[in-house]
Amino acid sequence: MSLAVPPALLEAAERGPVDDAEFVACVRDSLPYAWQTVSHVVADLNASDDDFADNVIPPPSEAERGQLLRALASDAIRAGLEQHFGVRLAFQNCHRVAAFRPAAVDSDAYRRFVSARGQLLNQSPELRDC
Repeated sequence: MSLAVPPALLEAAERGPVDDAEFVACVRDSLPYAWQTVSHVVADLNASDDDFADNVIPPPSEAERGQLLRALASDAIRAGLEQHFGVRLAFQNCHRVAAFRPAAVDSDAYRRFVSARGQLLNQSPELRDC
């Protein structure tokens, strides 16, 4: 299961649309490693003038890797994180999370990161089983 949804939030979802802040809080509480990783990448981005910042440190365990996969593979979760943090997220190799400034989404750096070539160049033997 991707998220541990509080009963009140589930009831609200059964009645109709849910509040974005409540959804993002559910993501934060359910996927703390993913939340922390995205938060750190966004903080690094905000502390620089670069177009993007990324995390290149693999998760400490498969449980944490699973959190990243669930957060970034879900369109709704990923969109919620992007909206909350005001960035565009990109993802490679089950752990390399990048945050791009919205203005950089059409940049060379973004296109390189999300390209097939970028994915291939980011491979290493220790990451083949991620």
